[in-house]
Amino acid sequence: MAHESDIAELSTVRAQVEDLIRRVLAVAEHYDDQEDSAVAADLFSAERSLLAARRQLDRATAHLS
Repeated sequence: MAHESDIAELSTVRAQVEDLIRRVLAVAEHYDDQEDSAVAADLFSAERSLLAARRQLDRATAHLS
């Protein structure tokens, strides 16, 4: 029973991470064509970190399933 609630919680967290990925990527793409590419570079780095977090959440969820 505890596994089911933990899986549900991780699913919610994963959805939030997905939303953050989309939002960060949208801002990064806005700055990608700008002169200040450092902003875009930092945001693309943040996106990669969020993608890694999503993969780790998926692995943790798989262990509970």
